[in-house]
Parts: sequence; C-alpha cells; structure tokens
Amino acid sequence: MDRRAFLGRGMGGMAALSLASAGRTASLDTLPPPIRATPDRLFRVTACLRPFRAAGPRIEVERVGSKRVVHNYGHGGSGWSLSWGSAQVAVGMALADGVRDVAVIGAGALGLTAALTAQRAGADVTIYAKEQFPYVRSARATGSWTPDSRIAMQNAVDPGFGDRWEAMARAAFTMHQSYLGLPGDPVEWTDRYMLSDTPFGAAEPKAPTTDHPDDFLRLEQRLADITPRSVELAPGTHPFRPTYARRGSGLTFNVADLAHQLMADFRLAGGKVVPMELHEPQDVMKLRQKSIINCTGYGARALWRDESIVPVRGQIAWLIPQAGATYGVYYGTLSMLARRDGIVVQEVGVDEWFGYNDANEEPDYPAAHASVRQLAQFWADGKGA
Repeated sequence: MDRRAFLGRGMGGMAALSLASAGRTASLDTLPPPIRATPDRLFRVTACLRPFRAAGPRIEVERVGSKRVVHNYGHGGSGWSLSWGSAQVAVGMALADGVRDVAVIGAGALGLTAALTAQRAGADVTIYAKEQFPYVRSARATGSWTPDSRIAMQNAVDPGFGDRWEAMARAAFTMHQSYLGLPGDPVEWTDRYMLSDTPFGAAEPKAPTTDHPDDFLRLEQRLADITPRSVELAPGTHPFRPTYARRGSGLTFNVADLAHQLMADFRLAGGKVVPMELHEPQDVMKLRQKSIINCTGYGARALWRDESIVPVRGQIAWLIPQAGATYGVYYGTLSMLARRDGIVVQEVGVDEWFGYNDANEEPDYPAAHASVRQLAQFWADGKGA
C-alpha cells in the first residue's frame, strides 16, 4: 500500500472513520513501539531497479525457432504483489497443446511463482537462473502489497488492461492469503500509519511539475472491496511527533521467509534448479524444453533487447529487526516498513516519478544514513526508541 492508495482508500468513496467519532479510544500502550532508528542498527544498504513498462507487464507468446517462449516480466513496483496472478496467465499459455515439460528462466518472485503454478497444473518444471535468493533483485523489494505500483501509463495501455490487471490482482491476493499463519510468517497483515502535520483532507502543497506527458495508471479503487479502510487517530492517542495520523492495514511480505518457503515447496514437488546465464534470445535453444516461461524481470531489457523496460531505482536502508515491531509508517518523503526479516527504510520522494529512468544500482550510503536520522524524527521525542 503506498501513500496515494492509503489516503484514497481512507478518504475516497468509502467514508473515512475517526476513532473519536466512532466512540472508540486508543491507548498509547496498544500502539506500536518506536523504532530504534540509530546508525548502529543499520546492517545493509541495497538498491534495486524496478522493471517498468508503459504498456504494463509483458505476458505473451513469442516463437524462437522451435521454442515457445511465454514472456512474464515488466511489473514495475508490483512484482511480488501480482506474481501469482500473472503466473496463472503465463502458465496457461505455456501449457497449451498439452505440454507438460516446462522451463522457467529466472528464480525471483515471478520465476518461483510461475514454476509452482506450473507444477500445480501437472507440469515437470526446471528453473534456469544465473542467480538465486538472496542475490536476485526481488530479494531487495520493499515487501508491501502494492498491485498497481508503477504498473503502467494511463495513455499507453489497451482498453482491456484494467480488467486483466484486476483479474491478476484478485488471483494473486487469494494465493497470498494461503501463506498467512505459516511458520516464519512469510505473509501477514500489519498496521500502516500515515502521518501529517496538517489535517487530512486539507489542501496539500502541489508536487513539483514534471516534464512527463503522461501519468502512472491508478487502479486501486477496483480492489476497494478487499482493502481495509483506514481510521483517523485523535491527537494525543498515538506516539508520533506529527499531530495527525491515520491507521490502516496492509499485506506484508517477509521476503526472506517467503522466498525460502517458495523454493522449498518447488523442490519438494520435484522441481530442479540449473545454474545458467543466457545472453541473447537464441540461447533458449540450449534448453531441452520446448515451452519456456521468461521471468527475468529487469534482466529482460538486456537479454531480450527490450528497450521498453525503464528502470525505476529504489534504495533501502536496512535496520536490524526489532521484537514487537511489525508495522509501517509514511511521513513526508520517507517510508518505513518493519518486517520480521528487517526494517525497511526508504526514501520515496514527492511523487511516483522518484527514481524513474535511473539505472544506478550502487548504494548511496550517505543518503541511507540520512534516512535513518530522519526516521528518528517520526516520534515525539525525536530520538526513536
């Protein structure tokens, strides 16, 4: 859930709730503990490139010699969120004509879910990948359910895209629910807090004007029936420094646990992983399988010579997990998501264009330390925990 969606779902077509107006009160000791936002807790800084395509994810068949290649990449900031839904579409194409021996290229979020989906449909599956967890890009994801995050451009999609996206999002949501409550909590519902120095609904400063002629497609209202509403917390009933706060809920992916679970399930069902690096489309002729699902994410830009993929850079400063802290906070240009496998601190900018077309994957350590210092200011004492 991003800031835009959080506010839209709390204050849009569904009436916003107030803890005070609903006759409910909040106690400080029932709210989340402050995060220990100090430099000594920082253990890693990572940068990741989201594979954005203006027309949306590429899920289609291409013939390469005698091979049928089903592309499944280009999900922007929605890879984990849409993974199971896009896998259903791609696997249906891959198993056409009764094929039951399938190759999957890539071992990230999309590759693992496509491989598992194909197995559950009765196929024998081999994953071919240069890298596996924790070295794939999707291991460096934020870990929030954001199915329409940088998914496409408004004026670049075809008329049926919204319906296809909704079907994928709902299918993925259903599958994610099946991982709730498992050991390690690979997927769980956690609280999210939106903080503001001004009342919600008041006129907000306009974001800087960009030179981009189009805007990102926004589809979150299509999922309003499966999205919990946010509630407004009365001043003084929360531990944060800003006066105004809203609380909602969102799905969190504890990526380390989830990736281990998916790979274990894949191997338990007889799946095999073969280390291999492909350099050009014709390299798929080296694979013995005639049906191949290409789940290479941003790597498809080089492998498939697909210049329609635009990198969107995101950097995370990782803090050591903290007992009792599993929630997210948005304030200003910074977000924090406390997961069981690490506390994600991320600069998100003033709008969704932040990091757009920036292919730099080198960590910016001064910016990471500045983000941690800024996070400490979220709490009333200005020191974090």
